Amino acid sequence: MAFGTHHVHLKSRDPKQTMQFYVDNLGATLIGEVGGRGYRVNLHGLQLNITGLIDTQSREQHYGIEHIAVDTDDYPGTLARFQANGGRVLEELKPTSGRRVCFLEAPDGVQIEVIEKV
Repeated sequence: MAFGTHHVHLKSRDPKQTMQFYVDNLGATLIGEVGGRGYRVNLHGLQLNITGLIDTQSREQHYGIEHIAVDTDDYPGTLARFQANGGRVLEELKPTSGRRVCFLEAPDGVQIEVIEKV
């Protein structure tokens, strides 16, 4: 049996603002709208579906997810862009294996782990 990653679904109080955050800060590209209730973006090969809570679903829903990890060849520039756009650095880890790593806060409490490419 083979599996692959299809998408990560982010639940947001403001799907448009959240979509724009990923486009402006992480270079995601807008794929399109999701049935008038949200957006679908391509985050460098990972599809993110961004919607509000969906009233036709009966299971318990929560806003956000724990974290998404991305790597960058411009670690200082990435952090500077986040901070210039009101983002908050939650934690910077001590460099390991020659790479810097930090956690940033995105809309609705989603954490973004930024890993420096070596």
